[in-house]
Amino acid sequence: MTEIKIISWNVAGIRAGIRKGLWQKMRDMGADIYCFQETKARKDQVPMGVEYPQEYKDFWNPAEKAGYSGVATFSKLEPKKVIVGDKDNDWDDEGRVIITKFDEFSLLNVYFPNANAELTRLAYKLDFNRDLLAYINKLESNKPVIIAGDFNVAHQEIDLARPKENAGHAGFTTEERNWFKQLLSAGYLDSFRLLEPKKVQYSWWSFRAGARRKNVGWRIDYFVISAKLRKKIKKAFILDQVLGSDHAPVGIEI
Repeated sequence: MTEIKIISWNVAGIRAGIRKGLWQKMRDMGADIYCFQETKARKDQVPMGVEYPQEYKDFWNPAEKAGYSGVATFSKLEPKKVIVGDKDNDWDDEGRVIITKFDEFSLLNVYFPNANAELTRLAYKLDFNRDLLAYINKLESNKPVIIAGDFNVAHQEIDLARPKENAGHAGFTTEERNWFKQLLSAGYLDSFRLLEPKKVQYSWWSFRAGARRKNVGWRIDYFVISAKLRKKIKKAFILDQVLGSDHAPVGIEI
């Protein structure tokens, strides 16, 4: 396998991201593939402009609801197949999944549901997670998978600045954390924690109370990979100095 750099980033609105220099940041970060979440737009609403890096092919799955959710994958590599959502699951209308299949792996760009402050969408999220894991397992039986995206959960206490205060809150409920544990138990690896078992670094910060400046954050953006790729992963990183969203880009090199 030729070395490939993949970056995932919840851009919190791709049109806002473009105004903040997203196209130049793509050049600066130098990835072969970008997985963007929370794009909040259809492709025909996005001003690609002369600054757009033409070497990338782009694939979109917008939500039916305007200005909500959505994922897009930008790749220098030509995928063998692109799957937008899945008709057997409740993914298409919220624009949460896009799959690009390459020779040696299938890449899932996923924007997982947020359980919401009052946990009003926790049941929805758990159903989504269950269905997605079943689907991932089917894909994985054919070739290794890479799941990139905003998982909207901190797995362990090391993955957020204030675990005790946030116990039971959205993104750190027992149910969400147990599902992530189930995902890993099914034969998948958290790439960052695999290579950086004790490193404290976050990928998301609240806009409130200067959380990013104080580094009161959460690690909720991941690259989860098939165990078959364990020996092929060279780097896993968080680019927490890159601004433009309340999330930081995360990445791997394989």
